[in-house]
Amino acid sequence: MNRAYWVVAILAVAALIAFFALDLGRFLEFERLQAAQGDLEDQRAARPLLVAVVFFLVYVVVAALSLPGIVIMTLAGGAIFGVFWGSVLSSFASTLGATLTFLVARTIAREPLQRRFADRLDPINRGFEREGAYYLFALRLTPAFPFFVINAGMGLMHIRTWTYYWVSQLGMLPATIVFANAGTQISRLDGPEGIFSPGLIASLVAVGLFPLAARWVVRALHGSTGDSQPRC
Repeated sequence: MNRAYWVVAILAVAALIAFFALDLGRFLEFERLQAAQGDLEDQRAARPLLVAVVFFLVYVVVAALSLPGIVIMTLAGGAIFGVFWGSVLSSFASTLGATLTFLVARTIAREPLQRRFADRLDPINRGFEREGAYYLFALRLTPAFPFFVINAGMGLMHIRTWTYYWVSQLGMLPATIVFANAGTQISRLDGPEGIFSPGLIASLVAVGLFPLAARWVVRALHGSTGDSQPRC
């Protein structure tokens, strides 16, 4: 096993302990973002590249460690950079952070678990090799599944890293745009809960289920067509 990944894992645990011990989560609160919006916009106007780089790196760390505040970071992206650039920066940063978690989980835990539970995991592995991208896309579109669980869980499955990356980025993009757009109106929001209307959640769930439903329909039609063909 690559020693570098163990070092990364230890540093990640240390960062998590420091985050909660020092109460750094207070910097990722909605009210603090609202209060600092004007100052952040001034900093972006004075040093656009520096602010963009710092925002991107902080977002990658927040996403990689699955810290509470990913939604706040996306709102901040919209508030500081506008819908387009806020969405672009947030999309690449969140996907990169998620991929780092995926790689660490894969390197540290996948082989021991695959060896220990080989019989149980073998059918799951075969399913993910065939249709893993569909399941991942559906999970990314559906807001009900925790960010860390998807990232670490997928690291244990047989899915290619590049496939994981681009499907994750595509699947998370709709919600990213929604939150970045909400960030441009942050001064008028009462809190993050104001973004999660029942209609929005239902829409994201429906969109998330669509690729799986379409896949099942295609397979069913293909199977029925094959069964209806005459046999010699």
